[in-house]
Amino acid sequence: METPSTPSTAEDTFPTTASVVIIGAGVMGASIAFHLAERGIEDIVIVERDSPGSGSTSKAAGGVRCQFSDEVNIALAARGLEVLSTFEGDFGIDIGLVRNGYLFLLDSDESAEAFAANVALQQRMGLDSRMLTVAEVAELAPYVNTDGLVAGAFNPGDGHCTPEAVVSGYISAARRLGVRVLKSCEVTGFETGENTRSGDSTDRRVTSVITDRGTIACSQVVAAAGAWSGLIGELAGVDLPVRPLRREIMVSEPVDFDTTRMPFTIDFTTSYYVHPEGSGLLFGCPDEADDWSFNDKRDPNWLATLAEHIEARTPELGDVEAKRGWAGLYEMTPDHNALIGEAEELPGFFYACGFSGHGFLMGPAVGEVVADLMTGREPFVDVSPMDKRRFATTGLRKELNVV
Repeated sequence: METPSTPSTAEDTFPTTASVVIIGAGVMGASIAFHLAERGIEDIVIVERDSPGSGSTSKAAGGVRCQFSDEVNIALAARGLEVLSTFEGDFGIDIGLVRNGYLFLLDSDESAEAFAANVALQQRMGLDSRMLTVAEVAELAPYVNTDGLVAGAFNPGDGHCTPEAVVSGYISAARRLGVRVLKSCEVTGFETGENTRSGDSTDRRVTSVITDRGTIACSQVVAAAGAWSGLIGELAGVDLPVRPLRREIMVSEPVDFDTTRMPFTIDFTTSYYVHPEGSGLLFGCPDEADDWSFNDKRDPNWLATLAEHIEARTPELGDVEAKRGWAGLYEMTPDHNALIGEAEELPGFFYACGFSGHGFLMGPAVGEVVADLMTGREPFVDVSPMDKRRFATTGLRKELNVV
């Protein structure tokens, strides 16, 4: 184990052994590594095919919210926001946290009824969520065209922050605890061996991770590769039903009005959203037609689609000028819920992926939970419903509040 005073670099001698290999250095992998190291686990290696935070984390909108329809998701999100609220003091890095709340715009009685039930659940779990009348929506968000709306849902404690800063904080803290980060290192396969269980029966167990730079012998692996986790699973013979879904974002030039009280505003039916970003605004919406591929290039036609959403729901924002933009990938599962657990068919192979657009905000809490699972501790929330075996047993566990 390296001394905490000697941070690892990509130029270090390639490690041939490790106790844990974590695949992916986004917020999920970085958080898991930090929490494992904090629990005293040594010889942890993060393998990243690019650089830390360069995947979906760096391309996220940065939203942090607790407004979900699933109890486990609410608990994970609430813990994540709790961590982020003290992140600068705990990790020494400013993540630009703004807590102006999340406002969902609802245009059907069916959606309003579903959100009312969700809000009741959130309130029972200690959140300050509330339903709003259309008049209250207009007062809170005067830039919104309320035509066709029937209600709103709002939690003033939600907000947004800078994803890259959160990753940087976790990676730096993990390195100080001895974690090694291998950049520009791609996983190409796995080696397995026999594992003897009670009753003298045997099955496979992960024994090594093969990369394009060499092989690392290990006893535990974590697939935290976001939209690419399904491919990692295939290499290991583990079915992780994760598919990439392209999403695009635009940030405007500075605007000439006060945005300090503007909430993260989402038109629920269309998934169009806008929130303050520095002195400008950040906009997002789906493509005209979903792109279920690893294409993360910008679409020249997307701005026209965005302009239609702006005109329909927030016409007062129609004169903003585009400054920059990017596209990224959601990691979608069949029920829009995460996959968290250990592969029954390959002991030692853990996974934390498939967060379907809300992985960044749950990263701090999931890192804690996965570290507990791997070290035999009891997590603060029971995540067994997120085990991938649900698809063959209990069935889909549908999350309704997906943007």
